[in-house]
Amino acid sequence: MRRLPRLFCALVLSLCAWIQATAQDIYKCVDPEGHTTYSNVPTRSCRKLVLDPVNLAPAPRQPAARTATPGNFPKVDEQTQKSRDGDRRRILDTELAAEQKNLEQAKQELAQQEGTVLPNERMQGGAISGGKVQERLQPYKDKVALHQRNIEAIQKEIANLR
Repeated sequence: MRRLPRLFCALVLSLCAWIQATAQDIYKCVDPEGHTTYSNVPTRSCRKLVLDPVNLAPAPRQPAARTATPGNFPKVDEQTQKSRDGDRRRILDTELAAEQKNLEQAKQELAQQEGTVLPNERMQGGAISGGKVQERLQPYKDKVALHQRNIEAIQKEIANLR
């Protein structure tokens, strides 16, 4: 029975030594073009990162402290502010309409391209090469997705208006 605690302590110590031996250094490398890579092999442009293995979780973010507006800060009267808010809403509404129009046009272009099969996309025997078609259609799909994201962003901005 007395050997059990000693055996347990020896096992824990050997486990700690094994963990320490398997831990490797991490290096952050920045090449001449500014690209950053991480490696366990150091080179001339690398610097060793010091990592705390006990506390790898990022610290919780604290909200930014707000400071009071100085008394001499220029203020805008209510009518001017309402006019500015109205202008902003009109601009956003115009941008939203333009993006919706662009989205419809992009969808039409995509549909037109989906209905077209180019001669170089056909394989022997008349079958269609799906990879070539998808490669040709991808820019059109990307354009549709871009306009959808823009519309969502503008709608979110409009929802944030007072």
